[in-house]
Parts: sequence; structure tokens; C-alpha cells
Amino acid sequence: MQLLKSLLPLLLSLTSISATVYNFEELGALADDDSLDTAWKNGALINTTLATLTAGDTFVFPNKTFHVMGGLRSDDLSDVTISFDGTLVFSNDIDAWPKNENGDVFPSLVFNNPKNVVFTSSGKGTLDGQGGKWWGLPGIGYLRRQENRPRLFEVANGENILVENIFFLNSAYWTFWVHNVNGLEVRFCDIEARRTEKDKHTLIDITAFNTDGYDVTGRDVWIHDCTVWNQDDTIAVKDDSQNMLFERITASGVGLTIGSIGASTVKNITFRDCHMHNTYKGIYTKFRGEGGVIEDVTYENIVIENPSQWPIWIGPAQQSDSNRLCAAHPCSICWPTVPFAECNAADSQYKNILLKNITVIGGKMSPGVIMGGTSQGMGMENIVFDDVVFQDPSSKPWGDDYYKCEGVTSGVAKGKTWPVPPCFDDQTDKN
Repeated sequence: MQLLKSLLPLLLSLTSISATVYNFEELGALADDDSLDTAWKNGALINTTLATLTAGDTFVFPNKTFHVMGGLRSDDLSDVTISFDGTLVFSNDIDAWPKNENGDVFPSLVFNNPKNVVFTSSGKGTLDGQGGKWWGLPGIGYLRRQENRPRLFEVANGENILVENIFFLNSAYWTFWVHNVNGLEVRFCDIEARRTEKDKHTLIDITAFNTDGYDVTGRDVWIHDCTVWNQDDTIAVKDDSQNMLFERITASGVGLTIGSIGASTVKNITFRDCHMHNTYKGIYTKFRGEGGVIEDVTYENIVIENPSQWPIWIGPAQQSDSNRLCAAHPCSICWPTVPFAECNAADSQYKNILLKNITVIGGKMSPGVIMGGTSQGMGMENIVFDDVVFQDPSSKPWGDDYYKCEGVTSGVAKGKTWPVPPCFDDQTDKN
């Protein structure tokens, strides 16, 4: 896989330009004041300062706690550094949060069309979304607000972006959403979204729906040496993405994910050297509709410990896009445990998918679901499991088959792979 070019030239170029350093507190921001009035004033000051930055400038949030109102926005930043040395706590006043004329909330912090921008910290800065108020009571909060909740950090149409040393805490909705990017490196960052401090995804925790970790689209993305503990996709590669590498990531949530993908092509994606402790799902690729292609994908050197749901899922998206939680869009999250719940294969293509050196330890459910489309020219082609090994797998619900496996045109199991999906050609070393 062609890796990203080093972003070191970007850093060197920023230090070589005549620069002004803007200190948030020295500009008049109030620290350690959680009043709504201060949140509005601090937020307005951020927007004003972002609009004044020019090439070579640095905007520093010093190592203190600043309460801010969301709806922060910057357009067309170029060749600047933003250093979150302290903590930004976003308001949880839902009624006061800025909205458009349709009542849709604005993101907490969004950067449109940035180029050669570094988001960093001298230590480990924090962006705190205070998501608990937005999540509401388990289950009830989602039915009330559904997905009308603010994303924490968003970059749109960026080029040559570096994000490092930042802690993204309790986002109300998607945590990190960088889309249509051309050149992105994320390193030494952490994401956490929890209702409780338990070392597992309880039924209460998992109702912090849509708290995605690193969601990305575009080209040439490298995310490495990061952590995620959340209640949705830990990483989500979305539509029309190519040339992405995710490595040395500790993740626990609803999977190292590609999807959900519609009628677009996603290719040349690699996950490697990742550890998933007490995760919900493990490896997860999904289509939400027809006409899409996911190809040239590698999952390598992945350890999945005690998954509470599917360790491996390659197939349709298991989700509901409505307040009917068991609706199938296209596969119900209630399937197969709830009677009459449906799981419908998507007429899209999987091609050249490699799982290599995957270890799954324990788990509450069968090894997985491999479900391709059944229309001519769709389905799954060249799916390879090489040393995909389960230790003490559950037989629930697929019994001795271990996998739900259908719609596979060509699938091969190699090396020490066990158990072998029943619709694969068994070429394993049985000795």
C-alpha cells in the first residue's frame, strides 16, 4: 500500500513563515467559568480569532479549562497551527445550542477548506462534548432527538491536515468527521464516549448511539497509534474513499469498520496491528444500499478479545435509520434473535478481501456473518481467510457451521484458519 508522504515538510514550512501567536486567554477569554454567558462570549471570541489567522500564525488555548458554546466555524484556513494545550468544554444547554432555520444543530467545531493546517497540543489537549445530556435517558433520549446532535470535530474538504495529541471526550454525536480530505495524518489521539466506567459495553453504555470514533472519506489517510472506546463504529471508512492505512490502534466499540457504503467504490484500505479489548463488534464491513464496491481490503494482525456481538461481519449494514429500532436497513440490529426481524443482503460487490493473522479469544456469539448479494455480478469474490483463528468460539446461533455464509462466489481458508466458513474452499493445514 502506498503510504502517505511525511507531513514533516508541512511542519517545517509553518515554522519558516513570519508568524503571530494568539493566546486565547490573553485575547480576553474567561477560564473556569461555566456560565452560559461566558460560553457564548468565549465561543464568539474563537470565531473572531479564527477569521483573523493568516499563514504562519498559531492560535493557542492555554492549559486551562474554557467553557464555550458550539457552532464554531472557520473557512479557508491555510498554513496555520491550532494548539489545544488546555480543555474546551462545549455547552450542554440543548435549548440554547445554535441551530439552522430547520432546527438542525450546528457542529461543535468545524473547519471548511483548510490547507496545510496542524491541530496539536503541547501535552494532551481535550475537546469535551458533554454528550451525556444529549444522549438523554438510555433509549428514550435517542427516540426524542435521534441524530439531531452536534458532531464534535469536523473538517470538510481539507488538504494536508495533521491532527495529534488530542483527547476527544464524550461527543454528543460523531466524534471525528473528516470528509473529502486529500492527505490526513492522525496520531497519538484518543477518543472516549461512555455512560459508565465499566470495562465492557453494557446495554446502558451502548445506547450512546452514533458516537462514532474516526469517520473519514477521501484519499491518502493515515491514522496510527491512537485509541478509541465508544458505542458505535470505532473507525468508519465511508463512501468514495481510497488509500487509507489504520495501524497500531487500540479500539473497542462497534468495529474496525468500512461503511456503511452506498453506490460508491471504496478501495485500498488496510487495518493492521490493532487490539480490540471487550469490544462489541470486531471486523465489520457493510453496505447500506445497492451498486457499491468494496475492494482491495486487508485486515492483518488483529487481536479481538471477548466480543459481545459478531467478531467478523462482512455483509449488509446491521442498522436502523428510523425510530423503529428493529427495522431492517437493510439488516435489522435485532436479527437473528428477535422473531420476524429481517437481514437482507445488499446487491453490491466485495472483491479481494484478505483477513490475515486474526486471533479471536472468547466471545458470546458465533464467529460471524459473511453475506453477499445474490444477483448476477454481485456477491463476494476472492475472500481469503489466512490464519483466522478462534479460541473457544461460541456456537450461538449458527451451531456447528459457526458462520452464516452465503453469496460467496470464491472464498478460501488457508493456514491455521479455524473454524472454516462453510461456503469457503478449505485449503487449511489440517496438521
